[in-house]
Amino acid sequence: MSLLGKAGRAPAAQESGFAAHRAGVDRLLASYRAIPPDANVRLAKKTSNLFRARARSTALGLDVSGLTQVIAVDAEARTADVAGMTTYEDLVATTLPYGLAPFVVPQLKTITLGGAVTGLGIESTSFRNGLPHESLLELDVLTGAGEIVTATRDGEHADLFRGFPNSYGTLGYSTRLKIELEPVLPYVALRHLRFHDLRELEATMAQIIADRSWDGERVDYLDGVVFTADESYLVLGRQSDEPGPVSDYTGMDIYYRSIQHDSKQPKRDRLTIHDYLWRWDTDWFWCSRAFGAQNPKIRRLWPERYRRSSFYWKLIALDHRYAIGDKLEARHGNPPRERVVQDIEVPIERTADFMEWFLREIPIEPIWLCPLRLRANRAEVQDAAERPWPLYPLEPGRNYVNIGFWSAVPTVPGQPEGAANRAIERKVSELDGHKSLYSDAFYDEDEFAALYYGGDTYSSLKKRYDPDSRLLDLYSKAVQRK
Repeated sequence: MSLLGKAGRAPAAQESGFAAHRAGVDRLLASYRAIPPDANVRLAKKTSNLFRARARSTALGLDVSGLTQVIAVDAEARTADVAGMTTYEDLVATTLPYGLAPFVVPQLKTITLGGAVTGLGIESTSFRNGLPHESLLELDVLTGAGEIVTATRDGEHADLFRGFPNSYGTLGYSTRLKIELEPVLPYVALRHLRFHDLRELEATMAQIIADRSWDGERVDYLDGVVFTADESYLVLGRQSDEPGPVSDYTGMDIYYRSIQHDSKQPKRDRLTIHDYLWRWDTDWFWCSRAFGAQNPKIRRLWPERYRRSSFYWKLIALDHRYAIGDKLEARHGNPPRERVVQDIEVPIERTADFMEWFLREIPIEPIWLCPLRLRANRAEVQDAAERPWPLYPLEPGRNYVNIGFWSAVPTVPGQPEGAANRAIERKVSELDGHKSLYSDAFYDEDEFAALYYGGDTYSSLKKRYDPDSRLLDLYSKAVQRK
């Protein structure tokens, strides 16, 4: 007889999980009370997946050290209670033994569940499962007022439930999230489709989203890579329980290079579900090449434990702090480089328009594509003024494509700070798109409010849940980089 009851864990382990969580919340509240009442409240975090520069602070921070665990898994109901600072790496490690996974697993291991919900996350299930906050059932939040409130879709704090996504910790911090899980099989069978024309790729994405299949085969996962205007790929994944050989891209082989081929027929590959979910993490998509980690001679000597996004992020943080890259450029007589690390979304029918402009104007490649659509059962509201997630107002029933590009470009003397990023912002707005706020932004305050405040929604939430402005407001945090 299994020791796992209905909750999917032994009762003692389940009780222990909630007890540890309560202790963590108590430490969090104690740290909040220790912060002077006239001081801003921040998290006491050593690491982050944000790429915004911000002023260094010596202020006391919130103690979130006890909020890093999966609290309980209910395998029968397919749900999990998860502390807000739990990484997806730990969450997936807990759920996969049950044959379950979160509806959306962002690409990098150290992204936290709380961060993905308040800051938005995306992955190759997003064309059918939407964004991480759409599988959210219940949310405990430490508000700016120092209270723990429980927000649900229809409860007393439904306004916070709807307004929390894309608020980036300016309304409060999640302490517990209850999420839906979906069943997964042990393997993912892949097909890499090559395109020589971006408009053909755009049309194929739209067709796959509509049919959930391609060439008679089901599609469970969908993303893509653009190398040039005449070399781009869609990667179609299908869950499978068929045993057989699998590839490994955690060693010398590099995942994104494996996608490329010259054949008119799809190139096929197979991964374990675990390795598929983390296929992008080993080389931080393709960003590891900036550190030489894709050079075979260096890669052989690069310790495997350091071939992961969290380590590359530390190298980037050192570069930001000491301007190492700019100093190296200066030694070669080159100007400083402008960091262009962004994810944007445009309606799917504008994908080729944006890509053609981008490839012409911004010297960055490769580029990631990830289609998304709000979940059908979460998109009943058709009135744009009542969109289900007001601070990031994607239209229900409409297909979008997330486009990710992460590099740097040479600055041009006489141009304003962030010239390339500003041009991208203008183009995205022109194409009725949106830009994620995890990185640098340059909007003026009125334009920012029109794009991200959901009319009066944000100001109303701020007054209710952070009346004394203990937390930074969204514009200060995302644009002014305080």
